[in-house]
Amino acid sequence: MVKVTVWNEYRHERNDSKIAAVYPEGIHNQIAGFLKKEGMDVATATLDEPEHGLTEEVLNNTDVLVWWGHIAHKEVSDEIVNRVHRRVLQGMGLVVLHSGHMSKIFMKLMGTSCDLKWRDVGEKERLWVMNPSHPIAEGIGEYIELEQEEMYGTHFDVPAPEELIFVGWFEGGNVFPSGCTYRRGNGKIFYFQPGHEAYPTYYHPEIQRVIVNGVQWAEPTKRAYPVYGNSKELETIKREVLL
Repeated sequence: MVKVTVWNEYRHERNDSKIAAVYPEGIHNQIAGFLKKEGMDVATATLDEPEHGLTEEVLNNTDVLVWWGHIAHKEVSDEIVNRVHRRVLQGMGLVVLHSGHMSKIFMKLMGTSCDLKWRDVGEKERLWVMNPSHPIAEGIGEYIELEQEEMYGTHFDVPAPEELIFVGWFEGGNVFPSGCTYRRGNGKIFYFQPGHEAYPTYYHPEIQRVIVNGVQWAEPTKRAYPVYGNSKELETIKREVLL
């Protein structure tokens, strides 16, 4: 059974009544709820918990970390970012949602600014499936249509994705690489664009399906982390004696 930790700042839902009306139990609990229905072992963690809820013990028992952040990226401790980064390299999967593109951990893993264009006027979005044979797109038709979403537009300052799963088209004419995969060390990373806090995106069954698929795809392979550093001989080396 895949062990998932869903991390959320949990600030919008506590400080804005309109957003609390959309996600009364918090975005993290909404996501955790549909992951649990898929039989996953799910825990949650939030920014204001000690160590942001991401202790060594929690991360060592996490197969896939789901990350949602927006207004408090700078409040995440560098120590915790380094801890998460190390676990991703060791094999923990990471699913980064929506504004998590500007999180410290995603920027550290990408090595770029991760910036983009944005506009929040509640536009219609169509998420076109670009890679229909990919497991993250399983169960999805040609596209997903959302009545309202925050526009994210190119240029998206990230490395070229290893796999482009979705491209988002917005009513105002912008397009965006909305579903991208990467590998860093032993870890797999899936970035998925939809999920602005003011809209009920995470109630949409096809969005839920993509996130479920993304978590399953990012689950670690059963392989030990490589041993680096000084290495013993595998064969006997014939040495020349220098006089």
